[in-house]
Amino acid sequence: MARHGKKYRAALEKIEHGRKYTLDEGITKVKEIAFAKFDETVELTMWLGVDPRKADQLVRGTVVLPHGLGKSKRVLVIAQGDKVREAEEAGADFIGGQDMVDKIKGGWLDYDAVIATPDMMRLVGGLGKVLGPRGLMPNPKTGTVTFDIATAVRETKAGKVEYRVDKTGVIHVGIGKVSFEEQLLRENAQMLLNAVVKAKPSTAKGRYVKKVNLAPTMGPGVLLDETAYVK
Repeated sequence: MARHGKKYRAALEKIEHGRKYTLDEGITKVKEIAFAKFDETVELTMWLGVDPRKADQLVRGTVVLPHGLGKSKRVLVIAQGDKVREAEEAGADFIGGQDMVDKIKGGWLDYDAVIATPDMMRLVGGLGKVLGPRGLMPNPKTGTVTFDIATAVRETKAGKVEYRVDKTGVIHVGIGKVSFEEQLLRENAQMLLNAVVKAKPSTAKGRYVKKVNLAPTMGPGVLLDETAYVK
């Protein structure tokens, strides 16, 4: 088992063992224990009472965080015709058709989000093995397969994030930077929490939100009292 460094252990000592913090307290604590020399991401993790093996219990969606993530995403748009200009005007970083598909097949991964028009999915469909494992595959359910390119690009740039339960029933999403003011982190966190709670499958049995945790990229997690703010 790997040993944590001195700074990690010092941060861990500042967290009261066994305590469940309120959202406000948790954010304050995360900012207090962050020790990396870079501006760490504040990550929110939720353990859900669902069975991801069942199609009707897959919790997945997108939400636009009101204060973004502290960085502008590099957006790739795969489109043709008038949609190319629409993507350019909306601020997309990379735009193309077959040329972009070929570039991706060649191993190019210098982007943070991929948006495609429905008519281009015949080309994009073959990129599943490259984009899928990285969470970049365009999907109508997340608004990344659409003819409304302008809206999709602007929302992605503004802080639109995807949440998706993994095979163990866990959702893990960044909600901002340690340098953010506490109020901004709280509003981003609450927006995500509300979205996940609203997405509860009707077939989910028992307790839906089992555990919630906040942590800086390099530091230990701060356990939150999910019953205090999850409706």
